[in-house]
Amino acid sequence: MSVVAGCDVGSLATKAVIMDKRRIVASVIIRSGPRPAESAQKAMDQVLSESGLLSGDISYCVGTGYGREKIPFVNESLSEISCHGKGAMFLVPSTRSVIDIGGQDCKVIKLDAKGNLVKFITNDKCASGTGRFLDVMAKVMNIPVSELGDLSLTSREPITLASMCTVWAQADVIKNINARRPAQDICAGINTAMANRVSMLANAMSLENDICMTGGVAKNKGVVHALARLMGKRIKDIRQVDPQLVGAVGAALFAHEKAGKTKEARS
Repeated sequence: MSVVAGCDVGSLATKAVIMDKRRIVASVIIRSGPRPAESAQKAMDQVLSESGLLSGDISYCVGTGYGREKIPFVNESLSEISCHGKGAMFLVPSTRSVIDIGGQDCKVIKLDAKGNLVKFITNDKCASGTGRFLDVMAKVMNIPVSELGDLSLTSREPITLASMCTVWAQADVIKNINARRPAQDICAGINTAMANRVSMLANAMSLENDICMTGGVAKNKGVVHALARLMGKRIKDIRQVDPQLVGAVGAALFAHEKAGKTKEARS
């Protein structure tokens, strides 16, 4: 058995994946705490428990995410850009472009036919194109962030937010709540505002077809549909796993390659 693992410590969520011969054995997603090392250990303990394995069974582990340098048990750390590209192409082999929306940034990635990184661009200066924007708005709406997407799909008259700035958008949402606008119309306006921000980043990259979305926001159908409409391109679904796990899957795939090279070097 050639068992490897990937651990992705993000600002909002920590993910861990165990793979055996490029097959996903177990995976977990937990809320990130203030200390990346503790979040990583908690996620790894849970995924090991789920798989019925021990830490000594893991032949190689790769860490990724903003907290990757703080993970104590990994053999190596790699950027989330490389890992999301690797994971997306494994799950959807035709992938040439990846839009990863995480808790604190948004990344647009272009790949070649072999999955090698061609170009990328990142927005980490403004919260309006990140998962934190949706978290803030969901709190204002007093609903779980997971409901923003489904609610927005039932909207008939979406509101238009006057500003993409999180602070001003929040004030706009409160104004519409007080005006008793339907919740679904406000949610649709929130998701469209975010999609607008991300589409500007994506359009600057002249993305090719076969686009995948990764990260937690990929589970928000309202954002995905609005983004596809604004870009005039289809966004393919990742169905084999939760799209929030893609970075950890990519990390585990890199671990599989590294473990193989280590085994060859020893033989």
